[in-house]
Order: sequence, then C-alpha cells, then structure tokens
Amino acid sequence: MPDKDPKKATDEAKAEEKETPPPEHHEDALSETQHTIAVDDQDISYTATAGRIVLKEDDDTKKASFFFTSYAKEGVEPADRPIVFAFNGGPGSSSVWLHLGILGPKRVALDDKGNLEMHPGELIVNDQTLLTHADLVFIDPVSTGFTRAIEKDDEKTYHHFEKDIESVGAFVRMYLTRFNRWSSPKFVAGESYGTTRSAGLAGHLMSRYGIYLNGVILISSVLSFQTIALDSSTYTFHRGNDLPYVVYLPSYTATAWYHKQLEDELQKRELTDLLAEVEAFAETDYLLALQQGARLDPESSAAIAQQLARYTSLSEEFINRSDLRIEKFHFMKELLRDKGVTVGRLDSRYQGVDRYDVGVMLEHDPSLDVWMGPYTATFNDYVRRDLGYESDLVYEILNPKVWPWNYEKFQNAYVDVSETLRDAMTKNPGMRVYVASGYFDLATPYFATEHTIAHLGLEDMLRDNIDISYFDAGHMMYVHKPSIEKLGPELRAFVESST
Repeated sequence: MPDKDPKKATDEAKAEEKETPPPEHHEDALSETQHTIAVDDQDISYTATAGRIVLKEDDDTKKASFFFTSYAKEGVEPADRPIVFAFNGGPGSSSVWLHLGILGPKRVALDDKGNLEMHPGELIVNDQTLLTHADLVFIDPVSTGFTRAIEKDDEKTYHHFEKDIESVGAFVRMYLTRFNRWSSPKFVAGESYGTTRSAGLAGHLMSRYGIYLNGVILISSVLSFQTIALDSSTYTFHRGNDLPYVVYLPSYTATAWYHKQLEDELQKRELTDLLAEVEAFAETDYLLALQQGARLDPESSAAIAQQLARYTSLSEEFINRSDLRIEKFHFMKELLRDKGVTVGRLDSRYQGVDRYDVGVMLEHDPSLDVWMGPYTATFNDYVRRDLGYESDLVYEILNPKVWPWNYEKFQNAYVDVSETLRDAMTKNPGMRVYVASGYFDLATPYFATEHTIAHLGLEDMLRDNIDISYFDAGHMMYVHKPSIEKLGPELRAFVESST
C-alpha cells in the first residue's frame, strides 16, 4: 500500500485547522446590559459592559485578550463625565476586590466588622459607589480574571513590572478610543501592588500616549518596596535594611491595642493619640538604635527593648532574642500565642488558628480566609446572571502562577515608583493624589506610606495635591462598615474636586 502523499496530508491538516474555531479569548466579545439602582434616594440608570478586547501589535498580531467590566451612567454627556480605571494588585489579583468592595454599583454583604456569617454570600446595592460621580472600568491584568495572553507561551512576558504597565496602558488607550472617552476627565485607582501599577501608569500614559490624568487613587499603598521587602527564602526583612522595622512598629501597636494586649495606661488612650507617640519614638530613638547595630551599648539596648515591649506587648526576652528587630510574621504569630491564635496579615483585627502553636510563620491569613469565598462566588454568579457574560475559563481571583514576578528593571535595587509619581505630578501639576491607609494593615503599613510620601521630594506648591486619609481597618478597609462610610464620600469628593 503506497504512503500517503505528504503534500496532501499537509493541505488537509491546514484545512482542518481553519475549520477549528479559535479559543474564546482570541476574539472581542462584549455583553451590554441596562440597570438601575437607588442611591441617596436617587435612581441611577447605567449601562454595564462585561467582555474582552483583544490587544494587537501594529502589524495586527494578537497579543492579549483583556477582560473588563465597565459602568457608564445614562443620560449624561460622556465628554464631561469623569472615568476611573481601577485594578487590584498581587501581582496576580483580579479587580474583584475594588469592584465588589467599594467602587462598583454592587458590593459583597458583610457585617459591621467585615465578617460573612454564611457562604456563599450575596451582593447588595452599594450605597457608597463611585458611580454617582464617575463612570467606572475594572481591568483584570493578564493571567487574572478572564484575561489571557493569546499564546500560552507568552504568559510570562506579562508577569513583568514594565510589560504589565505597558499592557494595562495599552488597554486604557484602546478603551478611550473604542468608547469615545478621550475628552473625559481621567483617573486611575489601584490597591496594594495596584498602587505600584498606578504610579507607573501615571508616567507611562503621559510619556507614551499623551494621556494626562486628573487624579490617582492609591488604596493601601506601596510605592517604595524598601519599606516592606522580604527575603523570599526566609520571609524576613532583608538583612541590612532596618527601615521596615521602623515603619511597621506603629501598626504593631495598633494591633496590640485592638486586641487589648497593652498595659492599662496605653490601652485607655485614643488610638491616634497613642500612635503619634509611637511614631515619634520609631523615627527617632528606635531608628538611631538600629542604625548603631552592635555599637549600641547594653544600657541603651535594654531601654529600647523595654519600650518596644511596652508598645507591642511582646516580652523583652523575645525582643532581645530578635535583636530589637521584630519581623512582621513573627509578630502575627507571637502576639496572641498564649491564646493559641494568630492575627491576620491583610487585616490584623482578624484572628486565626494554626495547626501548630510553635514556629514563627502563619499557616494561613485569617483575614483573607473570610473574604475569598464570598468574593469568588458572588462575582462568578453576578458576571453571568446579571451582566450576561459567559465563559468556561476560570475567573482567576488570585493567581499564584504569575510568580516569580519579573523586576529586572530593579536588579540589585528595591522596586520604587515614587520618583515616577513625583515626575508625573511635576509635569502635570493639575493631577491630584488620594491616599487611603488602614491602621491594621500588616501588608502595606500606613507609616510606610507616610515615609514614602514624605520623601517624594515634591515642590512645596505640589504637596497640597496629595490627600492622605486613615481608617480603623486593614488592607481592604472597605470591608469595615464605618470605614466604607468614610471612604465612599471621600472618593466622591476627591473626583469632584479634581475635575
């Protein structure tokens, strides 16, 4: 029997390939639905768009399919209507947290402290939504949500500090073009690593596309990684970098105060009053002591250890064995060890139970455990049932596969976008910045943010362009009812005053 003609076999294979439809994320697809909600006794009618836009190179090569959800108020002139592009961080996080936590028209129902009493959770009208003052676009970067690289081999290309900013920036430009929003006042809003991305975008959008922002919203900021960076092998702060110990101390005190672990005299104080005292100690006596290293005399060392024990409720013995340097994961494990519980990283108000009381590392973050289930379930239901978008892809809420994230631009240096933000503010002096920080955030502590802002090197006339606000909650301060009732009006006022 003769062999099959190779040319014929190749032609048949090509024909079969043409008949096979491309994966769903290789083509644009949008679902538009109309909705109305009542906020502050007023009806807001809006169009929701959930879908994907395929980004292409100049030669028409498809590179990535970006999933987004947008909300546009009806009956208004789009050119006059502010627009906010929002995303979370991780890296590897979808935008679900800002979307269903504070900014969008619906939010996950939690109790006053941020707890869910029964799974899978439910969505309620968000009476603090920013949709009252701006249209909203929630962006999922590559490998998060439903966003994918067109070629699987290209995924890691986007798990990269610069490529991430460039691709999100390309999506912003494409959205402004497709939806005729170039004349709208423009904002970006990020949380956690999303603040790193936001500062980077403020510079990139300006230099690459001539897009000048009206404002930047930074929630739970990290602009300089020197303030929080960990050794990936030990999960301790880098040896030789004493700054994190200084900027974390006030958050340790706030946490101990919340769990009623401080001595009576401190416990009775107002939190903000107490923190002012701790901040002053941290950036003077404590910083100087750490700077001296082994040159610090025993008497001074004992005095510092005594004060640290007073402000954290940890034992002087533990602090001395730690060389006066309290690692954040050690603190989370040690603070309530005698009670057999740990405290959360994203929000230290939450308590958890590890399998083992020994050791220095958390086995899980009790704060994330509370939120992960309801945010995942409610979004997956909402996007299909209410927004009419269908997909068999996994909606990646938090995707660990993006690690290790590529920071090659910062080889042998700490990641730092503070200079990018300063430069953008200087070139665009009308751009304003809003910063929100939680006292009980042990991921991006509020005093670290203060330190970075204080070292931006801004001209005096531009310092008033930055508004900083504080909340009695953690990283996702909007899960806490009193905090969302403060954050919502402040965000609306910020957008209004920035246009």
